[in-house]
Amino acid sequence: MSTDRAPAGIVVECDLAEVIPAIASPRAGVPAFVLVRIFTEPVGMLRLLLTAQGLTPRQLARAIVAELEPELRTRIEECGLSFDGELPVDGLQPPRPPSFLRSRERVLRDGPEMTLAICTRDRPEGLATLLESVHAQTYPRLRTVVVDNAPSDDRSLRIVSALARHRDIEYVTQPRPGLSWARNRAIEATDGEILAWADDDEVLDRWWTAELARGFVEAPAAGAVSGPVIPSELETQSQLWFEEYNGILTGRGFARAVLSPSTLHDQSPLYPLPPFGCGGNMAWRRAALERIGGFDCALGAGTATQAGEDTAVLSELLLAGGTIAYQPTAIVHHCHRRDYDTLRRHMRAYGRGLSAFYASVLVHRPECAPELLRLTGQALRHQLSRRDRRPAGAAGHLPRELVRANQLGLVQGAFMYPGARLHARRLGRTAAR
Repeated sequence: MSTDRAPAGIVVECDLAEVIPAIASPRAGVPAFVLVRIFTEPVGMLRLLLTAQGLTPRQLARAIVAELEPELRTRIEECGLSFDGELPVDGLQPPRPPSFLRSRERVLRDGPEMTLAICTRDRPEGLATLLESVHAQTYPRLRTVVVDNAPSDDRSLRIVSALARHRDIEYVTQPRPGLSWARNRAIEATDGEILAWADDDEVLDRWWTAELARGFVEAPAAGAVSGPVIPSELETQSQLWFEEYNGILTGRGFARAVLSPSTLHDQSPLYPLPPFGCGGNMAWRRAALERIGGFDCALGAGTATQAGEDTAVLSELLLAGGTIAYQPTAIVHHCHRRDYDTLRRHMRAYGRGLSAFYASVLVHRPECAPELLRLTGQALRHQLSRRDRRPAGAAGHLPRELVRANQLGLVQGAFMYPGARLHARRLGRTAAR
């Protein structure tokens, strides 16, 4: 089945402090996902369906105002400008620096030390690209550790060795395969107060580290800070399907949030919708990770359950009385799966990881069984109807084959968790000898 065509969509960035661009369209009906910033700070993302003529700067400016007017008004007025509902296409020219960036400036000056952990396995090209974006970070108190998980060769080691001569990068290995094993190895190998995570198929926004640190400073009680993941490209139909099914506009978006015991009536730790974070964009206080025991090695990539380790630790933090801050200005750019077969496998993996996560809750917190039972109907209705989750104007339903793959994974995951847990125990005993 050949379903991928290029380009299926367009990703555009527009900073309103600069000249607003025109958007060319390869053909009518192509969606453009526009990340909007004001003086580098992200404020929202639009999904615009393009005509064959594309969009002029004036048309784009009007679309931005129509979608984001409240957010724009607040920030523009903080710059000392009046806002009459129109954006200048040649960029905002305020009489003073924007006050909403003062907290970022304080963090850049006085924020906590941070260690970035990159867990990788046999993807040297992606690792090299990610490390280039690490080098471009503006945060001055950042070091990096690369955890090579059961590598089949020394390509990742050679990349890190070449860069470590000029940058603060450490290389360690974790011979036991599995993302959770690698994440826990990063915890063991570092001693800083804050540990951040990014994946080797991502590129970091230039301000990412600073904005994660800002999340901890602005929410001092937070044990973890998470941020949004946006697509780096939408070249194929598979990438577009994934973004419209599970992307930034289907979740928490660009609304700041602090999740804690006081918000449990709005956001259950056991049913993460809207999401409270993902493993490819999160940072933790070491004390919070140690409090919950780190990552469950029966969950995540490299195990039979294939995913869910990030949902499990974030959920456990909330269940243990902790706090998560969602910092929408801490952005990573993700390269979604380009080909259909890989997307189908990942859809199944996400299903497995979710139901395996629920099985893990029953094992580690059996007192949650009544709450899980109460949420079962809601969760099933949502998961079985997700084929219809798409923005207005989307090009059609998610293919039934992909929906079925996700649903098959949901059925499989809970039954696979006990075996994955037993296998993890065996690996742990082997390593201890």
